[in-house]
Amino acid sequence: MQHDEYESLDGLDMAARLQSGEISSGELMRCAVELARSRGKTLNALRYEQYETSIELANTWLQRGAFGGIPFLLKDSGLPSTRFPSSVGSRLLNDTTYECNGTLTDRFEQAGLIAFARTTVPEFCMVATTEAVVNGGPTLNPWDRSRSAGGSSGGAAAAVAARIVPVAHGSDGGGSIRIPAACCGVYGLKASRGRVPMGPLRGEGWGGMATDGVLSVTVRDTAAAMDAISGYEPGAPYAAPPKTGAYLDVVAESAIKPLRIAVWRSAWNDIAISSEPLHAVQHSADLLRSLGHTVIDSAPPAIDYDAFVLAHACILASNIVLAVDTRLALTGKALQSDDLEPIMLSGYEQGKRLMAKEYIASVNRLHAIGRAMEAYMSDFDLILTPALTELPVKLGELSTQRGEFLDLRKRVSRYATFMAAFNASGQPAASLPLFATAEGVPVATQLVGRFGREDMILSVSAQLERAAPWRQRKPAF
Repeated sequence: MQHDEYESLDGLDMAARLQSGEISSGELMRCAVELARSRGKTLNALRYEQYETSIELANTWLQRGAFGGIPFLLKDSGLPSTRFPSSVGSRLLNDTTYECNGTLTDRFEQAGLIAFARTTVPEFCMVATTEAVVNGGPTLNPWDRSRSAGGSSGGAAAAVAARIVPVAHGSDGGGSIRIPAACCGVYGLKASRGRVPMGPLRGEGWGGMATDGVLSVTVRDTAAAMDAISGYEPGAPYAAPPKTGAYLDVVAESAIKPLRIAVWRSAWNDIAISSEPLHAVQHSADLLRSLGHTVIDSAPPAIDYDAFVLAHACILASNIVLAVDTRLALTGKALQSDDLEPIMLSGYEQGKRLMAKEYIASVNRLHAIGRAMEAYMSDFDLILTPALTELPVKLGELSTQRGEFLDLRKRVSRYATFMAAFNASGQPAASLPLFATAEGVPVATQLVGRFGREDMILSVSAQLERAAPWRQRKPAF
């Protein structure tokens, strides 16, 4: 198979050709590996590559699941895999190995997704850019290599945008699927809290803010992946409302009942929004209106945004302490000066000073936002927002090599203002690659749904994708 043919296919196209016998999993994997060796290396998007063993695995793979047996990438987020070590972007955690697979890892494999490497992340997946020292340099945005690919699923977004794979694993605890999807011009859905399993080694992440999912070229690939990985895991502390049908069936429907969609053109605390994201919102709103939906300008519900930013930082700092101290206890070593990047060392020190009541108050802050959002959504089916408040930042602007942890968190809160609040509320949300600058830099918008209503987001996303296709838009190599 030639690269141009491989790049033209989404995951379900590949699966259809596998089923018909036109191609084999081994052929697809060889194409993916060739692109990974060139484009993946250029973008610095991959870690823990297992190219030859993955080609061998693909050659003997028995077709299964919605995707049959197509190339795939796992995020370097610590999702357990017996095949791939992980670093979670940290020198301290580098080369962590696992004795079992995560429930999600098994579900990916059952869906016919064959992982051949992990994708790069920032340290502890806690920054909106992917520039961790352990990766040997920053991960580059394929559309503009002076800009960030986003974070924390930056390597995944860059790899999908570069067509190394049509779909890749991501996770999102404060925008970590949607931010890089927005930066790299691909589709990224954050699921409702409790929709995707996190076991067996843990029940929740970051006070319930974190969830796993995928980034993809097409909406239907995300729908098929979500059908495969969704579902309650016995013993999990959270459960999303049951699905009413297959997501893949929902995105195939051309006729959609008109919905009431709120449009946000302003942010909490009067945080400035650049002209490009506002143009993207207008473009998306016009499309939605042309498709028969009722589009209503509205202001975000009143929340104490400053207090939420502090609560988010508290939860993250507490998790840094847990990760670091657990690793030190397992290795029997003391923390060294170069084990952590300066910002994360600052976060570790902040976490050590926190009291239990501050952590509990922070989790309660998340719940309060969930109630405020639920009340707001009683008048609307969906919300349309800018994805980011400005274009993808230049590399180095969110550096973890200088400054204090809380200062960086405040900077991120002004850049990704519309992201983490929906991790707090547990609502599903998706980044839509509908707009770009004249230079080709992606400028995304975000659709947010009611808790448990991924189906509604996927349905409208597919409708928008049909009206303004983005699939053929590819960065140059």
